[in-house]
Amino acid sequence: MLLCTMAILTAPGLATGMAYAAPAAPVAPASPAAPAAPLPEPGGKSLEQVRKEIEELYRQAGTATDAYNLAEAETKAQSDKIVEIANLVVAGKEKITALKNRAGAAARAQYRTGGMPPGAQLALSDDPNHYLDGAGRLRQGEKATSGMLSELDRTQADLQRYAEEASQRWATLEANRVKSEESKKQIEEKIKAAEELESKLEAEEKARLIQLEQEAQYKAQTAWLSTGAMKDVNGAATEAGKRAVQFATAQIGKPYKWGAVGPASFDCSGLTSQAWLAAGRGIPRTSQEQLRLLPKVAVKDMRPGDLIIYFDDATHVGMYVGDGAMVHAPRPGRNVTLAGAGSMPIKAVVRPDA
Repeated sequence: MLLCTMAILTAPGLATGMAYAAPAAPVAPASPAAPAAPLPEPGGKSLEQVRKEIEELYRQAGTATDAYNLAEAETKAQSDKIVEIANLVVAGKEKITALKNRAGAAARAQYRTGGMPPGAQLALSDDPNHYLDGAGRLRQGEKATSGMLSELDRTQADLQRYAEEASQRWATLEANRVKSEESKKQIEEKIKAAEELESKLEAEEKARLIQLEQEAQYKAQTAWLSTGAMKDVNGAATEAGKRAVQFATAQIGKPYKWGAVGPASFDCSGLTSQAWLAAGRGIPRTSQEQLRLLPKVAVKDMRPGDLIIYFDDATHVGMYVGDGAMVHAPRPGRNVTLAGAGSMPIKAVVRPDA
């Protein structure tokens, strides 16, 4: 989804890392286009109304996508924990078996001595040296037996705790599965509705729709720049930030796909999380978790590699690359692209390598 600001974003200043102070003229259209003719259907809506309706449907799909990604990530975490608990249970059962074998060996030894307790045997000994030597061994044996029984009790208590924790984890796993399925259904419904709206357009109208998208984004970027937001932005990328930007920009042209983390396609947070993973730092999977868990920085302090979180519900994210531009995976039907950093409402800027 190329913006009308692409002349700015691909200018030499982008390569040098110099932030521009004001927007250049858009590539297309050079002047405001005439109002689009109303569509014959549905209900005589204008093309601009259809654009806004499609945009809102994809926004709602984006919200559901973030919920889906979070549920999937939590499901994986719970699954991994259940596997860990299962391994602990196996180890605990093996330990109990070993302790019971030791107890059985002690019982068999007592049986071989006629069932007489070691203390009684010691008391009847006529040999003082044997008595003194045996008393020490008896105390050691009693201590070992007591320790073995305590260890057996602890291990059995651990197994009970593991069982309870596993039950709770399974319940959470199932809840996340339900959330994931509900979010998946919402995503598919919203995308289908948006695609149906767009499918009713003629080829010329579809081209005009893209143009309207570009105009809206250019207008938002221009308004953002006019506030002086970029006036003091001149931060330099760290080495890790450079690697993250290099990865993200190398994906330009690949399609958006919800839930995707590459290598052939990405959703918005799939792109940013994989870019930073390639740079050697794991970050949260979703844009909302990236906002919640990563350190926030002021817009004036942002540097290439930082993540820009968009919209009040934090359901979209892009990576700042310098010169007032960011790279992102926009929505279904569009490819990873460069865009103006202010072409959508900014909620916050976060820094993976603070």
